[in-house]
Amino acid sequence: MKTPSSQRDAFHPVECGGPPGGWRARLHEIIFGIDTPAGRAFDIGLVVAILLSILVVVLDSVPAIGGPHAELMYALEWVFTLLFTAEYAARLATVRHPLRYAVSFYGLIDLLSVLPTYVSLLVPGSEALIDIRILRLLRVFRIFKLTLYIEEYTRLGEALAASRRKIMVFISVVLMAVLILGTVMYVTEGPAHGYTSIPTAMYWAIVTMTTVGYGDITPQTALGKAIASFMMLLGWGILAVPTGIVTAEMTARRNDRRHGSRPLLACGDCGSSDHDPGARFCKDCGAALSGTGARS
Repeated sequence: MKTPSSQRDAFHPVECGGPPGGWRARLHEIIFGIDTPAGRAFDIGLVVAILLSILVVVLDSVPAIGGPHAELMYALEWVFTLLFTAEYAARLATVRHPLRYAVSFYGLIDLLSVLPTYVSLLVPGSEALIDIRILRLLRVFRIFKLTLYIEEYTRLGEALAASRRKIMVFISVVLMAVLILGTVMYVTEGPAHGYTSIPTAMYWAIVTMTTVGYGDITPQTALGKAIASFMMLLGWGILAVPTGIVTAEMTARRNDRRHGSRPLLACGDCGSSDHDPGARFCKDCGAALSGTGARS
């Protein structure tokens, strides 16, 4: 039987395992649980706060808004910074392994979402940088915090991770095609037509194959135009390959969950996932795989 927090813990196993009791356990249920009214309210409120904080950063970059209302924007930014700082501290206080969470992907995103505001206080003055407000642009990292609360992000991430080898093979093939065809265009057109080096010709090949077509470098000879036409047609087919790989993986994982043919187990100690069906111990750290680590 899953605990109220186990559903989200399954998606983010590095956070698994709250304290056994007391106020930390109750707070853990609110922060990491989604099956309770308090947990759902916490998620909704935090998502709204993230979106509002990003809106403040965006509006502050507009001179007509940020200029006349600079003090208001500054105050709102500190309100959100303190709010997310308290949330980050609460997460560290309610997980079994705070350091492990702090160095995890979501832990680093949480830190990046509040760090720029504090760093801007430590910089001695505007003379040290061209524009000290550039540091504030890092606050858009808060948008990545949304991935904690939307299950589809997790599904897509799992599909991308499972497809990484196929995608790497695909990218290597594309790079070989770019190198070969770029070299051919360098030999065919030459510096007289803008193809001054093989890297420049490879840049043209990438622009052409992705059907972007900036037009800063164009073939002038009949053979060069024929090669460019071939690359444009090749680009149509190439662009569809990664989509097909990821879509197929997402479909396969959805079918596995629906038919229960491949239960996905996540270790509550080290966060390692996708163990073999029926595994009792973690393949990386050797810890016992509890029932709450199974994902279905």
